[in-house]
Amino acid sequence: MANFPFFSIHFCLLLITLFFQASSAGNYNVISFGAKGDERTDSTVSFLKAWASACTSPKPSTIYVPKGRFLIKGIVFKGPCKNQITFQIDGTVVAPSDYRALGNSDSWILFSKVNKVSVVGGTLDGKGASYWACKTSGKNCPVGVPSMTFNWANNIVISGLTSINSRQTHLVINGCNNVVVRNVKAIAPDQSPNTDGIHVQTSKGVTIIGCTLQTGDDCVSIGPGTYNLFMTNLKCGPGHGVRLTLKANELKLEIHSIGSLGKELKEDGVQNISLKNSVFSGSDNGIRIKSWARPSKGFVRNIVFDNIVMDNVENPIVIDQNYCPDNKGCPRQNSGIRISKVTYRNIRGTSATPEAECSWIQYWNIDAS
Repeated sequence: MANFPFFSIHFCLLLITLFFQASSAGNYNVISFGAKGDERTDSTVSFLKAWASACTSPKPSTIYVPKGRFLIKGIVFKGPCKNQITFQIDGTVVAPSDYRALGNSDSWILFSKVNKVSVVGGTLDGKGASYWACKTSGKNCPVGVPSMTFNWANNIVISGLTSINSRQTHLVINGCNNVVVRNVKAIAPDQSPNTDGIHVQTSKGVTIIGCTLQTGDDCVSIGPGTYNLFMTNLKCGPGHGVRLTLKANELKLEIHSIGSLGKELKEDGVQNISLKNSVFSGSDNGIRIKSWARPSKGFVRNIVFDNIVMDNVENPIVIDQNYCPDNKGCPRQNSGIRISKVTYRNIRGTSATPEAECSWIQYWNIDAS
């Protein structure tokens, strides 16, 4: 009996040890796989090893990226995986400085055919300056890569992530279902070309909430086949705004504008798009719908813009069905895009052009078909 308390203590310690071993079995620190946060060591293989371990785990797993600056070249995280995975990032993931290192890859960081993946916190540094310089110089440059892309993925959460200096689009959501983008920041200089904040296409059930988008191009662009997209509490600008565009099999809803529809005859439509409780500051355009002047089977319907503040926006509200950039190769026909059930409610603020000041503008059931 005298040894019983000693045995009890050891038994309890054993239980505690087993508990912590079990609880940490699904946690994978990239440092343990050889990654180094010194911004010089290529940690691509280490990240892939951590992903392989998490992806094959039968229980929910976390891949942890601690503080530091981790150099990653083009990387693909492939699914399907056995269980849900969380990427918890406390540090910064850095792209190569040389724009040629990523070539014409589909994305710098690509998640393909995954389910129940969350990316939480951290910073992506796309190191886009050298690529932008190439583009503005008119040299023969690669097409540029988005910083992070989700292809054919379901039940995705991106929360608290900051993306800076993307070479092209910061975040792409393509062919996905049930995606939440929450409290994300996308930041690039206002003269950086094609640095859209978030691009959504061929996707259903996407929610974008509480994001700050300060880019050199569209805050949000929406491509063909996008249904049931809800956006609220966004801060957009500088940039080009929100645009909905159907152009050469590309439909964009740039936060501030809907545009470039009808460049192809056969294009998927866009419907059930809502933007509420958001602020646009210093952007070129606010809410813009634009389409090419040629026949098309594309459509835009059930669009709601509600409680939007425009602060020093050059063109707060525009509908242009004779769109042709730079007036080159213009079709000079009639736009076939059917635009219906578009509601502007409680739009207020100021234009950057004094003669176009506006306040408390409301439109109801706009049918431009």
